[in-house]
Amino acid sequence: PCNPWGFLCPSCCRLVGSDDSSANPQRAQLLIVFAFFRWSLNGTLIDPGHDYRRRVSGGSLIISNLDKDQDSGVYQCTAFNTRGSILSRRASLQFAYLDNFKTQMVRSAVNVREGQGVVLLCGPPPHSGELTFAWIFNQYPYFVQQDSRRFISQETGSLYIAKVEPSDVGNYTCVVNNTITREKALSSPTPLVLRNDGVMGEYEPKIEVHFPDPVPAAKESMVKLECFALGNPVPEISWRRTSGVPFPSKVKMKNSNAVLEIPNFQQDDSGTYECIAENRRGKNVARGRISFHAKPHWIQTMTDSALSIEENLFWECKASGKPKPSYSWLKNGEQGRVQIENGALSITALNLSDSGMYQCVAENKHGTIYYSAQLMVLASAPHFSKTPLKTVLKARLGSEVTLECKPEASPPAISLWKKGNEILQRSERLSLFSNGTLQIANVTKRDAAIYTCVAKNQFGSASTSGRLIITEPTRLTVRPTNMEIIVGESIVLPCQIASDPALDVTFSWAFNGQLIDFRRDGDHYERVGGSLSGDLMIRNIQLNHGGKYVCVIDTDVESLSTSAILVVKAPPGPPDKVTVEEITDSTAQLSWTPGRDNGSPITGYSVQARTPFTVGWQAMDTVPEAVTGNMLTATVVGLNAWVEYEFRVVARNAIGLGEPSPSSAKTRTEDTIPDTAPTDVGGGGGTKSELVITWEPVPEELQNGDGFGYIIAFRPAGVVTWTRAVISTPGVSRYVFRNDTIPPFSPFDIKVGAYNNRGEGPFSTITTVYSAEDVPSVPPKRVRARSLSATQIEVMWEAVSDMPERVLGYEVVYWEDDTKPDTIGKVRITGNYTLVNITGLKANTAFYLSVAAFNTAGPGPQSAPINCTTKKPPPDRAPLNIQWTMIGSTLTLHWDPVVATETESKVTGYSVVVKKHRYNEINTIFTNKTKAELTLSASDNYLIQIKALSEGGEGVGSEPIHIHKLSMGARGSGAGHLSRVSLSALLIRSLFCSLW
Repeated sequence: PCNPWGFLCPSCCRLVGSDDSSANPQRAQLLIVFAFFRWSLNGTLIDPGHDYRRRVSGGSLIISNLDKDQDSGVYQCTAFNTRGSILSRRASLQFAYLDNFKTQMVRSAVNVREGQGVVLLCGPPPHSGELTFAWIFNQYPYFVQQDSRRFISQETGSLYIAKVEPSDVGNYTCVVNNTITREKALSSPTPLVLRNDGVMGEYEPKIEVHFPDPVPAAKESMVKLECFALGNPVPEISWRRTSGVPFPSKVKMKNSNAVLEIPNFQQDDSGTYECIAENRRGKNVARGRISFHAKPHWIQTMTDSALSIEENLFWECKASGKPKPSYSWLKNGEQGRVQIENGALSITALNLSDSGMYQCVAENKHGTIYYSAQLMVLASAPHFSKTPLKTVLKARLGSEVTLECKPEASPPAISLWKKGNEILQRSERLSLFSNGTLQIANVTKRDAAIYTCVAKNQFGSASTSGRLIITEPTRLTVRPTNMEIIVGESIVLPCQIASDPALDVTFSWAFNGQLIDFRRDGDHYERVGGSLSGDLMIRNIQLNHGGKYVCVIDTDVESLSTSAILVVKAPPGPPDKVTVEEITDSTAQLSWTPGRDNGSPITGYSVQARTPFTVGWQAMDTVPEAVTGNMLTATVVGLNAWVEYEFRVVARNAIGLGEPSPSSAKTRTEDTIPDTAPTDVGGGGGTKSELVITWEPVPEELQNGDGFGYIIAFRPAGVVTWTRAVISTPGVSRYVFRNDTIPPFSPFDIKVGAYNNRGEGPFSTITTVYSAEDVPSVPPKRVRARSLSATQIEVMWEAVSDMPERVLGYEVVYWEDDTKPDTIGKVRITGNYTLVNITGLKANTAFYLSVAAFNTAGPGPQSAPINCTTKKPPPDRAPLNIQWTMIGSTLTLHWDPVVATETESKVTGYSVVVKKHRYNEINTIFTNKTKAELTLSASDNYLIQIKALSEGGEGVGSEPIHIHKLSMGARGSGAGHLSRVSLSALLIRSLFCSLW
């Protein structure tokens, strides 16, 4: 079972009833919340208290255990409360079913000639609900397939065969399906038999299936038209509109054009349609008109009304629909004391019994719609509970005062005015209007008084009073003036008044027509001044703060305003649309559009550029040199060829320099021959038979084009002809010419130039370099060595002479053992020296040494190796038991001797190192004794350390002894460090350390 709202439920149907909530949602909500409900079936009231299957819940009717005979029919809900009642739309509940075919007897055979058309009738059984049809051929599941020759009408269920063929012979069974209940019924088979008295000849089409005339179609519905013809040959079906208007894209043709579908039917789709069936023997036409129908829809409705007794009521509602709707009116669900004309309701001389709920009903054959409204008829004495006069009324001297008397009363009350106890009459300055309003023109101080409005009708009277106070006019004493200001500054716009003390005054400011919100915009705007001052402070002014400021002064009796224009000036905005109009190898012609001048005329522009080789943007030279503010083009000069540039423009005015424009599109300058020669051209050195030439590579931004490389030219000094070599790698900075005929260390003139695909550029200046020289051919002689300490060896030799090669210096190679390559060391000394100290050696170790002369070609042959052993290491102990005495300026030191072990060098003496702190001077005193005497200055601090001396070098130093300038007369001792000292010396030393 299902209802018109589409709810599906196996055992119950929920019907919801209310008025048209889409048209009157507030009324629907009020009824649902406050109303009571009752339901009727076919006009008979349903009593849920005596019907166990039916109950009402929240206005909904719920039916259990649905019964076809008892529950079918038309339902309607009535909603009612103390204000009246209204009816819902009617709802029809029907039950779908499908009976079996009445007889199961074999249907009579249909005899037909081959080539003849035939119609097999289905004749569906009794049913309710939408049906669909199909035919079984001989036995299930072989169904008849529809094509241009066979068609099954979904209107009648009949099977049409336009031209019978031998393969069509057999039994045909009609299958009927109920789309709602899913029930199925099968007819008895109908045999189709071919006659043997000949074949049917060709004949013109005969339309057997066609649509009626007219076809009513509801708005937004799906319209299906069927058309099928018998004939030999099989006819072709086509469709057209007699108006000639082509079908819209939504129209579909199915089943070999036998069915025309028009979805979402609209009024434009109405008209006359033709179905044409045609074969070579002729054609036939079926024609019918589709008419547009629509259920009613409200286009004008009424609203709830509250009218006084004896007034007249006129309500009108209008609805669209096709056919044109008819109208009726209901009061509390029934006909009332109304006059109806063309859908309009009128009631004259309302009385209290006319109050209630009214419904306008519009109806045509496609549906019925309802709209409801409440009428309240009022009868009451006057009262001022909602519209009393203000207790205190204020008016400006000389102004016009209007006092309104608006009592609530039904019927309307008659009003009069009193000034004190005096009843007011019309005069030159007093106006009394029929609606109860009192107007006093050009008020004076004498008009100040208590005013009372008295209202009366047949049900009673009421009054309301207020005191009128006359105030002096408000005057503006200080006004804001038009101003110009620079971005970032602050300003105060004054707005001050003189006013009557009885008035309440408020100030507000508007900016460009919008009130300023001081809480939201407090970062920039603030009200300053006292109660009679509305000064506006604007801090840190920005460009968007420029415009019109209006100070508005509101009092109880009047409103004043004053305004000023604030012009904010700033550096110019960024120019735009920077375009490279033309570009050469060294220039670019630019154009741009100006940005905003921000209140100060643009006085000039500067052009900036950047390339992949620059750091950031660089200012560029232009022609003309000075680009004035009225110019929007310039030519940039001094560009490098074959470099990708971006340009931007910056405007300036009297305020300052503005923001730069967006950058232009990247544009590459044209290529040209190189105009820069390589720099730092030099060379020399290398190995035998080589001429080495070096230079500083030309930067990429100066290469001026693709295919960049270098041309190296060289010639022996004094020779005219140049030898040339070409290198095509831009980053190379060295060229080596090898030839066995090159004399060693011979002078050559050299120069280096650049080239690219456009040609050769300039050469560098001519420079002289020397070819590689031979290594020295003779080793040094008379090589000697002696050990200086545990870590040093001194090496001496005789300078090399009488050979053709140059000697730039000597190289000493030393090693511990030929079998240990990691012990090899090397010392090189440049110049004509014949002695060198080798340091950092291992103590008590034998070293082998060899000397060779060297020049730019490398070292020559080495001298025969000699050996030398380093001294034993010095003792690794510091002097102990140091005792010192300070008498006056004389310091006397004593210490125990240091005794060397067998693996250490013998002690030969001691060194006393004295550091003077004031000048950071260090003096060393040597002695072969274990004592020393020093003379110190009383005005300085000293640090003293003692070390043992030996052939292997200095030993470990003692702990430092600190002598403060206040220590005169002190004494101390220590074993390696100061450990025992007299009390006075300890105090002095502690003081000294804290100061140190």
